[in-house]
Amino acid sequence: MSDPFVAHRNLLFTVAYEMLGSAADAEDVVQETWLRWAAVDHDAIDEPRAYLVRIVTRQALNRLRTLARRREDYVGEWLPEPLLTAPDVAEDVELAESVSIAMLTVLETLGPTERAVFVLREVFDLPYDEIGDAVGKTSAAVRQIALRARNHVAARRPRVDVDRREQQQVVERFLAAVRTGDLQALMDAMAPDVLLRADGGGIANAIRKPLAGAEPVARLLANFAVFAPDGVLDLVWLNGAPAVLIRAGGEISAVSFRIEDGLIGNIYVVRNPHKLTALDAETLLSREG
Repeated sequence: MSDPFVAHRNLLFTVAYEMLGSAADAEDVVQETWLRWAAVDHDAIDEPRAYLVRIVTRQALNRLRTLARRREDYVGEWLPEPLLTAPDVAEDVELAESVSIAMLTVLETLGPTERAVFVLREVFDLPYDEIGDAVGKTSAAVRQIALRARNHVAARRPRVDVDRREQQQVVERFLAAVRTGDLQALMDAMAPDVLLRADGGGIANAIRKPLAGAEPVARLLANFAVFAPDGVLDLVWLNGAPAVLIRAGGEISAVSFRIEDGLIGNIYVVRNPHKLTALDAETLLSREG
């Protein structure tokens, strides 16, 4: 019989990642969960999956509270850590939306317990009593927290109503325009009120405040063709959606998008090298297990 921890590992990582927005921290939490799993009598546990989810949630909550203090001192914008994923992740629409950079950015506006409850209920559809065990609340309290979190996210939730093929076509059009520095083509690919956010973490050069508007964003991006003529741009799949990796001057940028009505509404650029360590191999995500 297979070890339940091994069987549920992808699920546990996905829970931790959606709560933390960081692959490195999620891996640490999964490792801590394994250590606790290895130390208990497995025969005494009736529902290993529920037990493991409870442990990973508690560990992620502890980590999230620590990170919240750290992020207050973060230099510039803080964006989630991108993951290289297989294109078929997009086939699970709910999973792809929940791990998108756009959604993870919204989840950053929730408190730790609200985020945990939202993720466990809305993404993984856990019963309220199981969530209560994980976060140390009664089932009734969890229902109230879930409602508040749901309303909070709904007010900020990014609209994603385009299929995978259309998303890819929009990103390919964007990619061609950046490669040539075609200002008009860039503007045509973006919504008039497009918003670009960049995360350099004080380590890599990046704008420290969001940049709004198709023309200023296009002018910023068009400079790439001028100042990095030997740069390499590749279409990849990050967090279940088509995205772009830019390699230039020995640095890497991961560029993710929110696409609405066939136009790019948000651009998320991660340049902090500490957040680009999970791009060498595909990460396996799962809502099952």
